Amino acid sequence: MKYIKWKSMIVTSIVCLLSVFIGLAVWNELPDTMAIHFNIHNRPDNFASKEFAVLGLPFMMAILQVVCCIINDINAHKYGERKKFETVTKWIIPVMAFVLQGITVGYSLGWNIDIGKSVALMLGVLFLVLGNYMPKLDYVKNRDVDTEKARKINRFIGNLTVIMGFLMLMASLLPSSATTIVCLSLLIPYAVICIIYGIVTGRK
Repeated sequence: MKYIKWKSMIVTSIVCLLSVFIGLAVWNELPDTMAIHFNIHNRPDNFASKEFAVLGLPFMMAILQVVCCIINDINAHKYGERKKFETVTKWIIPVMAFVLQGITVGYSLGWNIDIGKSVALMLGVLFLVLGNYMPKLDYVKNRDVDTEKARKINRFIGNLTVIMGFLMLMASLLPSSATTIVCLSLLIPYAVICIIYGIVTGRK
């Protein structure tokens, strides 16, 4: 696969693995069992060993990054390169690896971290960034749609994604349980609207 950009894949995957040092830096202060998942009430509902939380999770993020880089490069080879958009998408998982590892370790150390608000903030920023770049795309993946229609679809979805980003950031100002419910409630209509608009516009 000559079109796979190995350098960016290796660098970003290593960055994912570097998040392990967040936990290693405070290894002796961490409990033997750590919370790795939380319910809508900001309470942990799934736990793992310290070894898995500190060492395993960054490794899993690195594997996910490799897969995403391959998919990204295949799409770039098939539809043409969009360097800025590709750069942004390839750095999403490495950044998330550090943020999520920091939240996991910080919570286990007893820090007063509101998981729901943290996730809402992270999603809000992510939606704003992706929404800003989507209108620049001129294709629709796996669809036989001409360039002008593709631009129209991506422009609409990009603008809607930016609006979603602002709504997510606003939701982070609500009480914790309400933040999670609002964010989940927004994601479903967002996905439905994007799909319906894409199908309808593509068939015109």
